[in-house]
Amino acid sequence: DSNNVATSPKFLIFPLPLYRMVSASISPKAVALLCAISVVSGFTCPSTVDKIGKNNCMAAFRNVPRTQTFMAGGEGGESEWAKALQDARGEAPGSFEKEMKMRGLMGKKGVVDPKLSQNANLIKWLEEKGDVYLSDSSTWGTAPHPMAISVETVDETTNETTGRGLLARRNINDGDELLQIPMRLCLTLESARTALGKDVITNGMNEYLAIATQLIHETYVLGEKSFWKPYIDILPTVEEVNPTFTWPDEDLNFLKGSPVVPATKSLQIKLRKEYDALFGGEGGLCERFPDRFPREAFSYENWVWAFTMLFSRAIRLRNLEDGEALALVPYADLINHSPFSGAYVDAREVGDWLFKDGTEEVILYADRSYRKMEQIYISYGPKSNADLLLLYGFALERNPFNSVDVTVSIAPRTKDMVDSIDNPDVEIDPLAEEKIEFLDRVGRENTVDFPCYADRYPIEMLEYLRLMQMTPEDTRGRPLRDFDYSRTISAANEAAVLSSIIDAITRQLGKYPNSEDDDAMIIQDKGMFRLLNINQRNAVRHRRNEKRLLKRTVAALQKQMRTRGLMEDDLQRAGGSTLGQALPGDDRMYGEGKPRTALEDRLAKMGLPVDLR
Repeated sequence: DSNNVATSPKFLIFPLPLYRMVSASISPKAVALLCAISVVSGFTCPSTVDKIGKNNCMAAFRNVPRTQTFMAGGEGGESEWAKALQDARGEAPGSFEKEMKMRGLMGKKGVVDPKLSQNANLIKWLEEKGDVYLSDSSTWGTAPHPMAISVETVDETTNETTGRGLLARRNINDGDELLQIPMRLCLTLESARTALGKDVITNGMNEYLAIATQLIHETYVLGEKSFWKPYIDILPTVEEVNPTFTWPDEDLNFLKGSPVVPATKSLQIKLRKEYDALFGGEGGLCERFPDRFPREAFSYENWVWAFTMLFSRAIRLRNLEDGEALALVPYADLINHSPFSGAYVDAREVGDWLFKDGTEEVILYADRSYRKMEQIYISYGPKSNADLLLLYGFALERNPFNSVDVTVSIAPRTKDMVDSIDNPDVEIDPLAEEKIEFLDRVGRENTVDFPCYADRYPIEMLEYLRLMQMTPEDTRGRPLRDFDYSRTISAANEAAVLSSIIDAITRQLGKYPNSEDDDAMIIQDKGMFRLLNINQRNAVRHRRNEKRLLKRTVAALQKQMRTRGLMEDDLQRAGGSTLGQALPGDDRMYGEGKPRTALEDRLAKMGLPVDLR
């Protein structure tokens, strides 16, 4: 009875999968009505719709008696049905790609971009080899795929190109499932063992080394015969990614003074050593298995390319049945990074809560709503700009996780050390030997690199410096291990700690050959700035942001010293007390203006009273 059916939206949606079975036993008017509702629900009924015609379906839908209904989040009635119909009916296949082309997201106008055919081949491969549904049209029980590949994306802040990306083909809701990629399509340690042999790729081999070896094998040995050929074709060149460990010295000189430079040099040395040990050196794979590992294919240049792909694209899947694993995931690795995204790619077992088939797949859910044509983002993790530039080839103008490593070094003034420098103004520290012993026990050196953020610094830095700035007036004969270095020791000790951080940051700023103002002038001269290559432009932006961050940190430290009364002379020492000294501002951290002792902390964690007074 179509009249009764029309008054119950929930009942209408339930029998949709039964169209073909019941269409022969109900009236044409009811069939037309069900076909109209199928459009609202995002399903298609090809044979029935073709037979009756979409116009007749919608006419039958409009002729249903206008019985008032109530729907969640709306007023109910015909207007609500019309809105639902509009939202769910989708678009004609190919219409989104036409819109992308009009917006310049499918290559330059009038130029045949090979990336378009590469994208098409990748999608075809995913659909045929992995049964991945990426169509822009719906099918039985499956809505259109919500994303599309753009051959070119742009950083909105710097206007620099960021390569391929994925765009929202339609409006996407928070929590929507965005992709499902079978694990059998991914490059992993297990796929490398299968492709290259378990005698070469052992189970305990480093995942990066194993996957890099397979990637070179698939690309430069198998070539057109590789199972992963459509995926490999969309991988960028080293020059398109440009992580700093691939930069020439001319470009790297633009980062002079930045901690990125020693990190880059260190990574270059490590990559060379790993290559020589695995392939190039005596007894390497190229020498032992020349047929399987030809030297022309397994060159150092190809090794660098493979690691450029891994560092910038590999995903750590943490929810696999056999434990976490590193993987190159086709299609998913086209998604760009945003530090403000809370979406992470992960894995799960295929099936629902009742039926599992034992296989696994990579999945991604939207962490927020996206509008049509908006770029989809995931998080690569809480990475600083130094990490991003070193491994991914880009840095962000707005990055809440940005930091600059600052070297803090306080040499314990032992008798031997003081004698060696021959400076009468430097006195022996009576606690020097005890400090060295304490550092050895906790596994720290006397020179440590700590990350400094725009307005904060790690507690580990404070703990280290509080120890190193301890004096006999603080300890009064008590051993250093009796003190809790996560808390303020004394006003004089804290003043020395914050002053030493300011000194360390000031030394770091002195390593740059030019000032922040110099960098700002280069960037503001847009004509001159564009004459620099992409690496050099990224370097200038990055070093400027490092200087800005360090200067803000110094300003925050100086303000903290003023507000806590640490700029005065003759500040109080601990005098042997291990309770610590309460300073202005400490009440916000510890409560009641009194710092907790380590014992009170342990009691609090046990659920016991913490006020021992």
